[in-house]
Amino acid sequence: MDCSAILRSYSRLILILLNLVFLVTGIIVISVGISAKAYYNEFDKFLDPKYIYISDLLIIIGAIIFIVAFLGCCGAVKENAFVTTTFSTLLVVIFVLEVVAVIGGVVLKHKAENLVVQTLKDTMKEYGNDTEITDTWDRVQTEFKCCGVTNFTDWNFNNSTTEYLPKSCCAKLVESTCPADKAYETGCLDELVHYAKTHTTIIEVVGLTMTLIQYVK
Repeated sequence: MDCSAILRSYSRLILILLNLVFLVTGIIVISVGISAKAYYNEFDKFLDPKYIYISDLLIIIGAIIFIVAFLGCCGAVKENAFVTTTFSTLLVVIFVLEVVAVIGGVVLKHKAENLVVQTLKDTMKEYGNDTEITDTWDRVQTEFKCCGVTNFTDWNFNNSTTEYLPKSCCAKLVESTCPADKAYETGCLDELVHYAKTHTTIIEVVGLTMTLIQYVK
């Protein structure tokens, strides 16, 4: 066997191994996208739909990466020119989508407070009238141990007095009510913004990591 044949054989093997790694990373990206979407859906009434869209984008990127890795392996094994060309084209598509995901994550993270605060104020007016919104507010206040948007006085939207608040504003209820002096001191805005930013950062990191891996590859 001459040197060129040996080199071609090793190159094909390396390409197959790289694509197997690529295939695994595709599965990881899909998993991260699904997890992020599940976290965002938990409080979807309070979060801008853009947060759901960017997690969907991550799932799409992961699926394309999986397909590209599969085609790359097939192309390397069979040395098929058409498959190799398709593989190269899809790599460009993935790169563009990864850049979009990273940029989208950065923008959403920096606009998180503005996107969340208005939604909180709008949904607060529907508390007690809309079952889903009421349940979401109670879940947020119970889970994050917070009350209102910035503090308990925000519940003036629905009450003429802040003497009694939603039950979820208190850790311990007194006669099934929540008096203002027993309510959580912090508002829910900071907690939800932190929640949104944390998961958006994960999407940023995954997108950036995949872009770097593809660039090196």
